[in-house]
Amino acid sequence: MANLESPILENLKRFFRPLFGKSPAGRKDTQALFRFKYVNFQELLESNAELLRVIASMEEKLPGRDVFGMAFLHAAASQGVFHCLRMIRGYENLSETPQPVLREKVEAIREEIKAALSVGASDNGPWFKDFSEISLADDDLVGGKCSRLGESRNRASLPVPEGFAITTAAFRAFLRESDLASEIAKRTMSLDPSDAASIQEASEDIQRLMLLAPFPTGFEDELHHRHATLAERLGVPSEEIKVAMRSSALGEDGDLSFAGQYLSVLGVASTKLSESYRYVAASLYTPRAMAYRLQKGVPDEAAAMGVACLAMVQSKASGVMYTRHPFDPEDANILINAVWGLGPYAVDGVVSPDRYVVAKPGLEILAVDVARKPVQLACSPGGGVVRSEVEAPLAAQPCLNPALIRELAGWGVRLEAHYGAPQDVEWALDHADRLILLQSRPLAPPLDAKAKRKASAPVPGREVLLEGGEAASPGAGCGEVFHVLRDDDLAEFPDGAVLVAAHSSPKFMVVMARARAIITDHGSVTGHMASLAREFGVPAILGLEGASGTLKKGEVVTVDADNRRVYSGRVEEVLSAREEARAPMLGTPVHGLLRAVHSLVGPLNLIDPKAPEFSPRHCRTLHDITRYLHEKSYSAMFTLGDNASGEGGMAVRLDAGIGLDLHVIDLGGGLSGNEPCAGSACLAQVASRPLQALMRGLADEAFVAKGPRPVHLRGFLSVMGRQMVDGASMSAERFGDKSYAIVSDKYLNFSSRVGYHYGVLDSYCGNTVNKNYITFAFKGGAAGEDRRERRARAIALILERLGFTVAVSADRVEGRFQKYPAELIEARLVQLGRLLQYTRQTDMLMTSEEAVTAMAESFMRGETVFGTGGGMQEEPPAAREEIF
Repeated sequence: MANLESPILENLKRFFRPLFGKSPAGRKDTQALFRFKYVNFQELLESNAELLRVIASMEEKLPGRDVFGMAFLHAAASQGVFHCLRMIRGYENLSETPQPVLREKVEAIREEIKAALSVGASDNGPWFKDFSEISLADDDLVGGKCSRLGESRNRASLPVPEGFAITTAAFRAFLRESDLASEIAKRTMSLDPSDAASIQEASEDIQRLMLLAPFPTGFEDELHHRHATLAERLGVPSEEIKVAMRSSALGEDGDLSFAGQYLSVLGVASTKLSESYRYVAASLYTPRAMAYRLQKGVPDEAAAMGVACLAMVQSKASGVMYTRHPFDPEDANILINAVWGLGPYAVDGVVSPDRYVVAKPGLEILAVDVARKPVQLACSPGGGVVRSEVEAPLAAQPCLNPALIRELAGWGVRLEAHYGAPQDVEWALDHADRLILLQSRPLAPPLDAKAKRKASAPVPGREVLLEGGEAASPGAGCGEVFHVLRDDDLAEFPDGAVLVAAHSSPKFMVVMARARAIITDHGSVTGHMASLAREFGVPAILGLEGASGTLKKGEVVTVDADNRRVYSGRVEEVLSAREEARAPMLGTPVHGLLRAVHSLVGPLNLIDPKAPEFSPRHCRTLHDITRYLHEKSYSAMFTLGDNASGEGGMAVRLDAGIGLDLHVIDLGGGLSGNEPCAGSACLAQVASRPLQALMRGLADEAFVAKGPRPVHLRGFLSVMGRQMVDGASMSAERFGDKSYAIVSDKYLNFSSRVGYHYGVLDSYCGNTVNKNYITFAFKGGAAGEDRRERRARAIALILERLGFTVAVSADRVEGRFQKYPAELIEARLVQLGRLLQYTRQTDMLMTSEEAVTAMAESFMRGETVFGTGGGMQEEPPAAREEIF
């Protein structure tokens, strides 16, 4: 009997399950699955953005103007591999399909990168190097601070303190010969960047080991010999000379670490040299430095500590100079701060400094703001530094006279020209009123500098048509404007033209050899097309709003990408004045390694997603892999809504009055004030940004049907006839009447099933432009095949006019709108909501080819109902009889 009951009970359960929905546990499991897929999709998008940023940073250094070392290459390569593998994992979880080919590709690329970078190892270099021997080419051996001091002394011809560098080779020998490297690896290999307590514990262990470990044989003897030689050079007994031991880690003041992260020790006496070196070296493993490397995917072998050992300057005054304003992108004047004594009080804000503003042209002093400076930091006779009072009359006096202000500002101009970028400069004034350079490093650009800064004034007397956007690829070019509205336009692109489009696209690569410049209304400097423009050397301005509407086809324009400016006509001043910037890294071994690593990371070969070569086995670089995964991830998320159709028990019905039976599945943050299984919600509870926008369109009263739609007799009879002839198959094709929205605060997957129509929309709408997108598909209908296909083509026309990339296959239309600001994503979602309402029952109106254009034009004119005019004509009586 039990054997008979089991099948019966199972069949009853199978019969009643659709009526009563899933169990609470089942609903939670399904919702957890949706949330799991969404989280993986978010991680995939984040890693896509990070990997493109890495590629962009490598391409910015390919011209050889920016200084970098092996640390940058190790960091860029490891971050690229890390984010590529993270994308593969995310896509596998999304699609539930392993990707062995892609994983093999990444491993092969990783091995090639490893082999290339092993050539540049500097473990066996000299342990010490005098500053008279150092230039930027030694960045990997002595660290960023030392290499820039040597460069400023030997090639920019500016005075720097006497001294020497303790190299990264010495640091690595210290780790290797004391077995510290293996001990550090034990404590760092399994660290979690989000576990602050474990990082703190590992940091304390490693620093304690470094403070107790023996130095390599001969290191201390050589250190003291170098110090004695320095004292002899300065004519001072070695026991009297004090030095500053300043951190010069690989990547410090550059791509890897934050300024001020590591330790510097001032006023070091000869008896404290070894001890002070230990402290500076051990600061490579502060909790903050370790967490930073973990979060960025930078391996420990890419980090090493160099140390600058500099004769202390008995500073009468000191301070900081910025060769442009540090946070106002419109202010290109030189800003100098000054305090009495040593510089830390100016940097740390202990004392309000004097402030001097100097114009670069002519070095005119524009402003002098003298502060009261009651205390100062000075060298202690016994070593170290001490705080002391400033004599009352001196406290309110300026630290620099006009001649010194102009001399120092002149140094700023020279350093900025030498390094090809604005500089953050530390300086000192000794008691003989001689200025001394203590440090020069790149000045971090303001957060909004890319959007607002003006590198130079417009050419006098020449008309500027447009200005702004972002310089994605430097240079200048001149040609006739050619608009690319769709892919077919690329086949007609003329040689020597300026490509203008609404949005950037990697498909533009096919004409980059012929283009003089590229301008788009929207796009990202870290996007695929920007990377290609830099690779091909095509000047490009992206995000220049209004360009496609302002620039007329055939007009000649000059594009100045460096200054993000478009002139009318040919402007020789722009085209001829652009001199090749100084490129100190060209020809260096590390630059050759950059080219080798970039060839495995940056080039993009997968351009067209429709091409048969768009597949895992055709991926040759990390960029190819991320492009493939980014494209396929949309398809994986697009199908998410199909899985919701049987999950009614876990959804909340949205009472919206829009003619749809809409149910919402909240992944987190999509609804407010309502539990996921509470039954129903109202429009006011919708917190999801993309769903809010879509609902504004769906709920637009002008588009919501209040009565019968216009019906053309022939179309109506066609539908009825098809149902009578094909009733069985039609029933099989008919979709359920429930529509579903899977949402979070920034994400929406919307499946609309009404009658025989099926619309799916997937969107992300947030503040990161590179993540934002809309994918939309519409298919089905109750009319004959010809009418359904006409309706699909009409929708395609509407989507194209809204800026979507569109593909049509039979009665299915698909559109993509991606990498636009959130406001534009919202505006298009509103339009799609209206379109979904607008297209209901239009299949029976598509009685002729003229109806395709008529429907599109009707919608774009803002007409709320199609069929009452707009080019539609009633068929003659003979035509009405054709159905029978």
